Amino acid sequence: MIPQPANPALSARQKAAIIVRVVLGEGEDLDLSRIPPGLQTDLAQEMALMGLVDRDTRNTVIAEFCDRLEAVGLSFPGDIDGTLDLLDGHLSADTTDRLRRLAALNGSGDPWERIAHFTPQLLAELARTEAIEIAAVMFSKLPVPRAAEVFGLLDSQRSRQIAYAMSLTGMIEEKALHRIGRALIQAADAVPRPAIEGKVVDKVGAILNGSPATTRDDVLAGLDDDDAEFATEVRKTIFTWANIPTRVDPRDIPRITREVEGPIMITAMAGAKGRNKPTVEFLLSGLPSRLAESIREEVENTNAVTAKDAEIAMNNVVTTIRRMEADGDLFLIAQDSDDAGQGLD
Repeated sequence: MIPQPANPALSARQKAAIIVRVVLGEGEDLDLSRIPPGLQTDLAQEMALMGLVDRDTRNTVIAEFCDRLEAVGLSFPGDIDGTLDLLDGHLSADTTDRLRRLAALNGSGDPWERIAHFTPQLLAELARTEAIEIAAVMFSKLPVPRAAEVFGLLDSQRSRQIAYAMSLTGMIEEKALHRIGRALIQAADAVPRPAIEGKVVDKVGAILNGSPATTRDDVLAGLDDDDAEFATEVRKTIFTWANIPTRVDPRDIPRITREVEGPIMITAMAGAKGRNKPTVEFLLSGLPSRLAESIREEVENTNAVTAKDAEIAMNNVVTTIRRMEADGDLFLIAQDSDDAGQGLD
């Protein structure tokens, strides 16, 4: 049974003020921004009116607070946004998006929480089609990294107009922000969306990137005949063993060789023939001379490697580089139109 308040002379707000003061006094980081603005105001006003509190009263309030915490068996977020954060990874993206939309439109959720999950392309479309003032409010509410990404998708004139309008958004009230957020969600729902997500050229490139070299070459040769421009764009998305010298920074070579298992790298190098041979010299040139000579000797002393085993090993190295790129451990050099066909013909 939860104990009755030990000091009925104190109000609930006064007790809350004491607890907050104690926690802050201990140097703990307390995020009060998550409670409703009205309660934040009440708490600040109560703390401003509090005078000295004797030690016994302080200890009694803390003991009561701890007893109430221990009596709690389970707590839920209390709102749809917190609940969806709790269920993150357990619901499909479509279900999560639908629930956020319904919550935002019926007023039980934060519309800006859902807007922050919009794709950069959708946000850019809203920035182009909505009024400058509405777009400025949207950018003011977006996380800075996402806002910067969307800014890069707009033309310079529109970006300047929005940037100036953002200087006028500081005095907007909470209710107006909520209405604007709901209006943007409705506008986003009206934006036509492709039935198939993602760029076709990226999907074709990803498929060919994992295909055998002979299949990849045959398909690209056919694309050259059917649509040379599309074939060039596909080549830009492909990254294979032969592309390593033009796409990898030599300074990243030591880290790549540490990530790839030694036998796999040796097999890839030993089996590299023809157009794949330059990659071997490129990788060795980026290593300390003693290590490079040691690897070169191992490659020369390796028994004949079948074409299949060599391709598997080279694909393994490429997969590792792709993973490192996705993790932010390295950045591949952008491939321009002139270099797009090198190593693929």
